Amino acid sequence: MFAWRELTSHMKSMKHYLAFSTIVLLAGMVVGGTNPVLDTFIRGQIDGLRQVAETIDSSANPTIGFMVFIFFNNVIKSILVMYLGALFGIIPILFLAVNGMILGYFVSQAAAQGGDVLFTIVVKGLLPHGILEIPAILIACAYGMRFGKIIFQGIGAAFGRRPGWGKEVERFIIRTVPIMVLLVVMLLAAAVIESTFTVWLLSK
Repeated sequence: MFAWRELTSHMKSMKHYLAFSTIVLLAGMVVGGTNPVLDTFIRGQIDGLRQVAETIDSSANPTIGFMVFIFFNNVIKSILVMYLGALFGIIPILFLAVNGMILGYFVSQAAAQGGDVLFTIVVKGLLPHGILEIPAILIACAYGMRFGKIIFQGIGAAFGRRPGWGKEVERFIIRTVPIMVLLVVMLLAAAVIESTFTVWLLSK
């Protein structure tokens, strides 16, 4: 189950879901960066994160606090979105769209302030940990959408038109175990980078 060759082979079979996840995230970025109607909604999401950040920053060890918060926040959301995809894949799509809008909003606001600010936000603030965090989110959502499709196909199985559907669900659940381990490793590394290296870069 944890063999690297088997894991990469299964990931290749998910390429269409990964591609669709990427498209939804990019579409969210475009909407978030170009639609002023969403400004209040996105600011509300950002303000919520800012309040958490201020609370952690006032703690005895903010670096460890940020690391723990970022890690558990991302891991819990990624695992939840993977399995809540059982609701016909709706939750992963919404999750990607909202996160894409927030990213797009950040980038558009930085671009409006000039090239230097854009470089700082993208290259220093997002890229170092985003290299791991964004693919992890895409993988989780791709599996969530795949789970949604399997559950949707189960509607036909309930009427006897898809024998062996239960075994398919069982195989999928088993496949997600090594994926969860992979996500935890990726998101742990991303949390360490974001709470240390990214903070250091932004201070320069």
